[in-house]
Amino acid sequence: MNTPESDICQIDRLSPRERRQSAILDAAESLFLDQGYERTSLAEIVKRSGGSLATLYELFGNKQGLLRAIATRWCDEAMLRSLEDDATRGLSTVEILKSYAHRQSELMESPHAVALMRMLISESLRDHEFAMQIYRDLHVPALEELIDLFAEWAATGKADIDRPEAAARLFFDIVVGDSMLSTLMGIEDEWLDPEEIDWRLQPFLSHFNIR
Repeated sequence: MNTPESDICQIDRLSPRERRQSAILDAAESLFLDQGYERTSLAEIVKRSGGSLATLYELFGNKQGLLRAIATRWCDEAMLRSLEDDATRGLSTVEILKSYAHRQSELMESPHAVALMRMLISESLRDHEFAMQIYRDLHVPALEELIDLFAEWAATGKADIDRPEAAARLFFDIVVGDSMLSTLMGIEDEWLDPEEIDWRLQPFLSHFNIR
């Protein structure tokens, strides 16, 4: 498979340590998705990525650290595509929020995201500290991004949002709440389509007078 030119340029800018880290993460992610987190050994990851177990332990600490790093990398990439200026320039506040909701749904409904979330939940049930780390690494940044946006809209008269944090939590409940649960449990294969998301958002937009 050909690597996009932009990705090649980005790889070229990485230090040897960063390239080694990326190679290990790529190998671990592929193996976790192919054969499961529990059934994948660190030796298999090293065999596929090259290097040594000593380097893996130095960079990630343990297998759980690898899973956390994979999840954080995925979240960082998703965040870059969420509320980018280029993606929202020229849109109204209503259009920005709908576009953001659609992108969040698209990101979360992908087979890759669903498989990753299942692994994270399974490991979180075994380790409360890991669960807290994942919550801080994945959910809190997305929540804070939306809180800041709602606070800005309230300050500039684009919306009547007196509690930005509560509004942000409500937004995520509307967009991903029950769809995430049914998908992770294997009850449904598809999330809400864009039209249904827009329909669900109408009371939210009206209540907070987002204009």
